[in-house]
Amino acid sequence: MITHPSFTVEPWCLRETELNLDVLAQSESVFALSNGHIGWRGNLDEGEPHGLPGAYLNGVYERHPLPYAEAGYGYPESGQTLINITDGKIIRLLVDDHPCDLRYGRLLAHERVLDFRSGVLSRTARWTSPGGRTIRITSRRLVSFTQRAVAAVVYEVEPIDGPSTVAVQSELVANEQLPRFEGDPRVAAATESPLVPEEHFAQETRLRLVHCTTRSALRVAAAADHLIEGPDSTSWTAQSEPDVARLTVTADLTPGQPLQLVKFVAYGWSGERSLPAVHDQVDGAVAAAVSTGWDGLVAAQRTYLDRFWAGADVEVEGDAEIQQAVRFALFHVLQAAARGENRAIPAKGLTGTGYDGHSFWDTESYVLPVLTFTAPEAVASALRWRHRTLPAARERASQLGLSGATFPWRTIDGAECSAYWPAGTAAFHVNADIAMAVVRYVMVTGDTDFERGEGLDLLVNTARLWRSLGHHDAEGVFHIDGVTGPDEYSAFARDNLYTNLVARQNLLAAADAALRHPDRATELGVDEEEAAVWRDAAARMAVPYNESLGVHEQSAGFTTFQHWDFDATPSDNYPLLLHYPYFDLYRKQVVKQADLVLAMMECPNAFTDEQKARNFAYYEALTVRDSSLSASCQAVLAAETGHMRLAYSYLGEAALMDLDDLEHNTRDGLHIASLAGTWIALVAGFGGMRRYVDEDGTSDRLAFAPRLPEALSRVAFTVLIRGRRLKVDIGQTHARYQLIEGEPLVVLHHGEPTTVLTDAPVDRRVPPTPTRPEPQQPQGRRPMGLPIEEESRTGTPLE
Repeated sequence: MITHPSFTVEPWCLRETELNLDVLAQSESVFALSNGHIGWRGNLDEGEPHGLPGAYLNGVYERHPLPYAEAGYGYPESGQTLINITDGKIIRLLVDDHPCDLRYGRLLAHERVLDFRSGVLSRTARWTSPGGRTIRITSRRLVSFTQRAVAAVVYEVEPIDGPSTVAVQSELVANEQLPRFEGDPRVAAATESPLVPEEHFAQETRLRLVHCTTRSALRVAAAADHLIEGPDSTSWTAQSEPDVARLTVTADLTPGQPLQLVKFVAYGWSGERSLPAVHDQVDGAVAAAVSTGWDGLVAAQRTYLDRFWAGADVEVEGDAEIQQAVRFALFHVLQAAARGENRAIPAKGLTGTGYDGHSFWDTESYVLPVLTFTAPEAVASALRWRHRTLPAARERASQLGLSGATFPWRTIDGAECSAYWPAGTAAFHVNADIAMAVVRYVMVTGDTDFERGEGLDLLVNTARLWRSLGHHDAEGVFHIDGVTGPDEYSAFARDNLYTNLVARQNLLAAADAALRHPDRATELGVDEEEAAVWRDAAARMAVPYNESLGVHEQSAGFTTFQHWDFDATPSDNYPLLLHYPYFDLYRKQVVKQADLVLAMMECPNAFTDEQKARNFAYYEALTVRDSSLSASCQAVLAAETGHMRLAYSYLGEAALMDLDDLEHNTRDGLHIASLAGTWIALVAGFGGMRRYVDEDGTSDRLAFAPRLPEALSRVAFTVLIRGRRLKVDIGQTHARYQLIEGEPLVVLHHGEPTTVLTDAPVDRRVPPTPTRPEPQQPQGRRPMGLPIEEESRTGTPLE
């Protein structure tokens, strides 16, 4: 979309200079506002035209039966689907009895701007009605980071070329009509009119609706209040019915005499609290918002974001699109998590209904690493949600005949929602992904209270899973059989390398944490013998390696499989899963998304530099990137192994996944993990940032190995580490480390210990990039992002 002529490239905002109905649904996703609790898609204020209307509350869903041709033990019985709750952003407009619908009359000008520093979506329009009257519309909208339950809109209309009678209808609308759903009819049934009315209210300028879902039994309330400024002729009435509450404001306007409406909306929901309690909650929240006022909400929003950007901004010189994209990415990652407060971070955030609003393993593996170094309080919240679902995960493990906890592949409330076992239940690595998120969070923040409490609970229960899932063979080697790793084109594998390596880290982390907190370990039933069993399993973990090829195997025997025939695969047959049976994919050497490459990024000390280079080249030729999760990992390892132009191209693919709508599904919501991957590609890729643990395990440090591609002259970023703000400023030949605040910090620069002080920035030389033959991608699957300027070694330009 950013290549669409109506979108401009600017460093601190996303601007659309004209309305294009052909990309309306996509624009609704990129202009979405959220705080992790409330989500409002970027629909036009007047409600129509729209691509996908959407207002969401994190954790509010409806259940539906999962389809099975044949019953089977352990199959999840119910699916969960994010629903469109009461839409509070609609403000309809009539001009001399003509509805303001921009498909009719004449649209003279239209602009929308999402400001990443203020967190406000602004809109201006000039429209001539079918009756010939021209008006100016301006609006500003926010979802508050500081008042979690609150969103607000300022809407102003003014005639330009003569007097006009206008009517502004501010609404709360439940069971909003949605576009026809073409997928599973069970999901369609769950999302069509999912809210059962319980209460409706309208009085003076106040509105309220309360509903309850049928199957999930969640009570949802929305309330609104308004401030009105207009000429003396202005009047208003309020009315309500079960699914609509409406305030209608009318006024006779002349040029230079606007009508302004300030709308404050508050949301609340609960699966336990009574109707009076929930409606009192939203009434109180909206009253607090009115007391704060629009200007107060905007000022608090700016202060919140100023604090965030001071510890999170990434500066890029040499590519204006990437500069815009990384700030767009960080803003939306923050929106997905900031005020979730012990709820999941969905794969699409709260920007659309893609993936049914489910949360996956990519939260812990992609989104939380970014937030750990930029907004760590949101990470603690997300991990507390996992902890809150621990009883369900233990029950699931017991059902599967395992110890500890088995966390779901996809879920909203903690119950497994995947009806497809190979990519669901068998993908046990999610448990170690959660454990590693705990380790990373504690390492970066020093939050020992969290580690002693929720963190140790998660580490112990996931470690117990691995010990019960795996086994020692006759030689004592520890194997984990019948699992699916990150690559969903390989299932039920033996010793998936990624799974084994992160399980090893999980086992060691649990043993170490139990040793640091012996009283809590005793409460959990962990004794010295159990911890020793974990350490033994970790020490004897199978690491598949093909000696003749000199590469690690994605799983045991993977390199002996038949190669996929890429030359005979038409370009329009990607993604492969839509054109070939899983049976064929599972038995061939073809990789959907980075798997072993991800293992090298997450467990760098498990590989030598030469092994990384050989592994990367081997799996690069097999990876088709039929997942948005792949490009950022490939960017990181491409940079580490010296392929800087290739890394730059993968950065572009991750960064522009939604801004360019590369997978043609941005209409369903943003790819939050791919957005997070933009930061990962820049910071872990070109910054070379890794967690370094000394051989004796006594010291955690941040290690950096910065290098830039020729296209970029500078990349600078800030990370938060144990109460410090560290800025890393990378140029083509030198890197500077500067401590903005906090105690002295020791980091590694290309392996060299470097002490950084607040009053003494440290400059270090960037060593030359190693020269290696450029790896090749499968036929037709070169990176879709930014072009690589030079030709590949086969003479074919990289696309």
